[in-house]
Amino acid sequence: AMALAQKTDIIFLDEPTTYLDISYQLEILELLKKLNEEEGYTIVMVLHDINQASLYSDHIVALADGKVVCQGAADKVITAANIASIFNIRPTIQPDAKTNKPVIIGYELINRGE
Repeated sequence: AMALAQKTDIIFLDEPTTYLDISYQLEILELLKKLNEEEGYTIVMVLHDINQASLYSDHIVALADGKVVCQGAADKVITAANIASIFNIRPTIQPDAKTNKPVIIGYELINRGE
């Protein structure tokens, strides 16, 4: 609310959906999407939910150990190879039915010996 009152062009948010029930998470993300699309705000946020990042971001920057691993549109960043190298998991990725953006629908740990 402070950022909106100050009429800043860019809003930085650190995990705005953490500790919220899913319905409130989606309300926040929809509000941010509306502020971006209708009011022209640039929203920069840290999200640990990969699917939320995919569905609500125009540009994703993936970090591992504090370094940029890859960046770009969701379909370029959220790939099986990228997710495997960043998180050491083997994801099952499908296009979202509504947006066609990639979402992870399941995953398993990759054994270190593989």
